[in-house]
Amino acid sequence: MTPTPPPRSRRSRVADRSPLPSLRKLRPEAVPVRTAPHGPRLVRLAMWSALGAGPVALAATLFAPPTAVVQAAPAPPPSAELAPADPRGAAELFVDLWLHADGANSDSGIAAAVRALAPEVDLPKRPRSTDAPAAGGGRVVAIRTVVGPGTWTVVVAALRDQAEPTFPGGPNTVGPLVRYYAVSGTGGTQDTPLTIGGAPAEVAAPDGAAVPAAQFTHRVPAGSGLEMSLGEFVRAYLGGGQGGGLERYLSPGLRLSAPKTAPYVRIEVIDVLADAEAATSAAVPADGTKARVRIRVSGENRLGVRWPLVYRAEVTARAGRWEVSVLESGVTDLPAGTSASPAVSGGGR
Repeated sequence: MTPTPPPRSRRSRVADRSPLPSLRKLRPEAVPVRTAPHGPRLVRLAMWSALGAGPVALAATLFAPPTAVVQAAPAPPPSAELAPADPRGAAELFVDLWLHADGANSDSGIAAAVRALAPEVDLPKRPRSTDAPAAGGGRVVAIRTVVGPGTWTVVVAALRDQAEPTFPGGPNTVGPLVRYYAVSGTGGTQDTPLTIGGAPAEVAAPDGAAVPAAQFTHRVPAGSGLEMSLGEFVRAYLGGGQGGGLERYLSPGLRLSAPKTAPYVRIEVIDVLADAEAATSAAVPADGTKARVRIRVSGENRLGVRWPLVYRAEVTARAGRWEVSVLESGVTDLPAGTSASPAVSGGGR
């Protein structure tokens, strides 16, 4: 027998007849949402923007009013001041070429080189004979330069390889080995080029320079401490720094390079002159006393030839003896922080 179900309440029967689902069943569940990527959309937007901007930019360019574009010009670099050209080299080259040139062979390379420096110059003409002196000379050296407003003159000494006869075929007399030529020209500044005016002019030998007033008027006695010290110094110096070295004759901190190829086998001090009376005393003066001296030396080489040599130096008293503090025209290395003086650099006084 089937059991009879218990009777249900009225509220239960009403709920069963309701067509609406239970509120508990209407609770939403989490559902994943998929979004479309933005990359393709941005690419398409960029493409359409570019296509649209092309005609617009073209129209703006065509119908826009013309405007001038001003670009600042770069500032020119400051030009260096050109020093005036030295005419001595041109004068030496010109005289050398001119002495080798021959007007009878005006198409030669030497003639062309001469006329490149002075187009209107006349060339020397040499006879066609075996007795004619050889063309050209030896060495040419500029010995004097006079510069005026826009003009210049250079005196050149031309040393010939050998003396040439004054009169070919005549008496056995020869001309001078050294001849002097004056070359004049214009220009040589920054604005005008250097030009040579014409053929050189042979001139007399320049006058000898005036002998300066004597500076070394005090004779250092032979056998004195200063004379003996300088004699030992010169022998060590011309002996290549051998036999004890130079350091003991030099002031502290002074370094001196001795000639390594001096060919002298005998060295003699002729005399010593000083510019201060303190150097003539037999006793060495107080420390720090200075004097300039001139040393005449005779050096004899292995062939027996005697060479007269002259040295100028500055000596300083220290610890009861004289020391060489400067040797003029010598290769002198000064201590650090000491400036070179004209005596050290070889300039005469």
